Order: sequence, then structure tokens, then C-alpha cells
Amino acid sequence: MLAGGLRPHWPKSEKRKTERQQNLCISKKKNIGYEEVYVITSIPNEIFKDLHQLRVLNLSKNGIEFIDEHAFKGVAETLQTLDLSDNRIQSVHKNAFNNLKARARIANNPWHCDCTLQQVLRSMASNHETANNVICKTSVLDEHAGRPFLNAANDADLCNLPKKTTDYAMLVTMFGWFTMVISYVVYYVRQNQEDARRHLEYLKSLPSRQKKPEEADDISTVV
Repeated sequence: MLAGGLRPHWPKSEKRKTERQQNLCISKKKNIGYEEVYVITSIPNEIFKDLHQLRVLNLSKNGIEFIDEHAFKGVAETLQTLDLSDNRIQSVHKNAFNNLKARARIANNPWHCDCTLQQVLRSMASNHETANNVICKTSVLDEHAGRPFLNAANDADLCNLPKKTTDYAMLVTMFGWFTMVISYVVYYVRQNQEDARRHLEYLKSLPSRQKKPEEADDISTVV
């Protein structure tokens, strides 16, 4: 039973639920040897906004995959403990935990480590403690997969990677164009040199014109 009267699991036999419980996205999960139970798969906007006395919210060991941007609006500043561990959360909106003062547990989720997750953790009050328990299932940098988020964040600023990648691609493109231009200039110069050499050899191969005796006499007479 959750503080405030909410439950993360509802037995099949339980037919009555509060209006807010019905708004949670719920699906069936069948376990061998047990009766069917209901698990929470997403947390929509403002689902807890009227639960002003809510202090402890335990949603661990469900099937949560999605958390809307304003899911904790109304309780973010009063909630003391939030447990989202052992779910299926890969990413959340960067503002999902804004103003959250609670001690959050988000371990054992298949997190995708990227700029959004970095922004989310920085916005949380207990960000260092929370981030220390986050393991990157996947990452924008393949070498960070399977490593703690803090290690990935210490190695690189995940929010600057797109810009660096773009700059690197631009440099590679410019270098490619520069190399192509230089190659063309070198080819053009060498081709002209080869044409000039062939033309010179052709001129040298022509038979020289023999001077006739009468031409020499005429020149002497003129002089």
C-alpha cells in the first residue's frame, strides 16, 4: 500500500478503484503460480496533484516505461521519498523531476544515458546520490554502455556531444574538399608540364632546315 492510498499492484478481485487510480495506465501481468495482477506502465500528467499529504510514493517493481512531463506536479515539493526502481524506464522528459525535493530511487532501470538524463539528474535535489545508482543500459557513446552514469558524465559532457560531432564532421568535410582541390591543382600542373615536355620533344625531333649557298650570298651582298 502506498502513502496516500495508492497501490502499485491491484489484485484481479479488487473491483473498486479510486478515480485517480483508474487514470493510471495499467496492464495485466500473469505470473505462473499466482493470480493475475495489475502493474503500472506509465505515469500521466498531474496524477497525484490532489494528494497533498503524500510523503512516500513507492512505485518500484512495476512495468513503468513512460513518465509524463508534469507527472509529479502538486507533490514535487512535499514528497519525501520516491521509489521508481526496478521498472522499465529508459528516459524521461527533462522537466519530469523539476522541483522534486524527495529522495529518489531510480536504480535498476534500463536507462539510456544522454543529454536529457544528464539534465534530469542535475535538476534533482539528491542528484549525486541518485546518479551514483544509475547504470547506463545504452548510451549515446557506445563505450559507456554498462557503466555507471557518473563515469560517463565525468568522461564527457553528454550535452556537448552533438555540437562536437557536428564540428568534427564539418572539419572532415572541409579537409576532404581541401584535399580534392590540392589534388586537382597538382594534377593540372603535372599535366601541363607533361604536355610542354612532349611539345618540346616534338620540336626537337623536327629536321633542321639547311641554309642554301645563294641565301648566304644574298645576305653578304645586303650587308
